[in-house]
Amino acid sequence: MTEPEDLAIHVVDDDDAFRRSLVFLFESVGWRVATHASAEDFLAALPEANVVGCLVLDIRMPMMSGLELQQVLRSRGWTVPIVFITGHGDVDLAVQAMKHGACDFLEKPFKDQALLDAVGRALKLGCEARDRAARCEEARKLLDRLSPREREVARLVAQGLPNKLVGRELDISEKTVHVHRHHVMEKTGVGSAAELARLMLRADPAALD
Repeated sequence: MTEPEDLAIHVVDDDDAFRRSLVFLFESVGWRVATHASAEDFLAALPEANVVGCLVLDIRMPMMSGLELQQVLRSRGWTVPIVFITGHGDVDLAVQAMKHGACDFLEKPFKDQALLDAVGRALKLGCEARDRAARCEEARKLLDRLSPREREVARLVAQGLPNKLVGRELDISEKTVHVHRHHVMEKTGVGSAAELARLMLRADPAALD
């Protein structure tokens, strides 16, 4: 798994002094950090999703709020973990943010350790999500090597059907199934139907439905 230190924490808050204090705090424990004075600045910077460990995001900001930024990121398919920073009276908004996928929220004032713990959990989630995405992409690339007929054979083999039944299902000979099956195993680098099933499910959880 990618270590949390390899991923950057992005702080989005309109309070300059608060941003500086978080840079000092996060760098003191060896974490990389970048800051943005607004949601618009963050979006303009367009950091790649796979280098954003997590967002520390103020829930209320001028122009675009933290909640609105969360919605924009969701619409782009980003699953970056978010720790929301809230002011007094914003707990209801924070609960709403949690319902939409935020990892945590902290109400000001909070202890440094509470923030470090929350961000540590978010970074761990970010690492796990990035590793899952990498494994998924690797599996898809392997399966993309297959011809359309090989994909049909692979799906049935992964479901546990023997060659005879695969042939009957696809209206081809058992010998032809054997040849396709050999090519599938060779191209994907797997050694059994069970391994093939795991590979296909890693690429697409609905692949064997």
